Amino acid sequence: MSKIEKVLVTGKSHTTAVDRVGVSPNHDDRLNLTLSGPGTPERKLEAALPHPTAEQLFAGAWSACYISALGVIAKQKRVELPRDLAVDVEVDLGLGDTGFLLQARLTVSIPGFDRALAEEIAHAADQICPYSKATRGNIDVALTVK
Repeated sequence: MSKIEKVLVTGKSHTTAVDRVGVSPNHDDRLNLTLSGPGTPERKLEAALPHPTAEQLFAGAWSACYISALGVIAKQKRVELPRDLAVDVEVDLGLGDTGFLLQARLTVSIPGFDRALAEEIAHAADQICPYSKATRGNIDVALTVK
């Protein structure tokens, strides 16, 4: 797989599970969306640019899907995820030796959970998330659990 040699733009998203209606503003008040998936509670997407880039929208859609996958896995394991659960996704568009490429970083925060259990849930969610499946083997993806 080709590697990015020069990053041109990075799309970032921060998605949290929210139990209430409404969305609090993000750090620069430029894009806040309340997202939902089939049969899931609302999710909050915060993005950083005045007009979202394709990378930012992809990061937001991926993070919303992935946080739903975390919920599915937690339910299967009969554990309750914390209210302050968060997923940050960064998608880079860059240049490599084969032209334009994408790469991504997912950072999962499951406060209050045993690290081993948090990592188990995060990696299991990565196996069932359709966005993770679609990118697997096609772009470089790093998954980190905080």
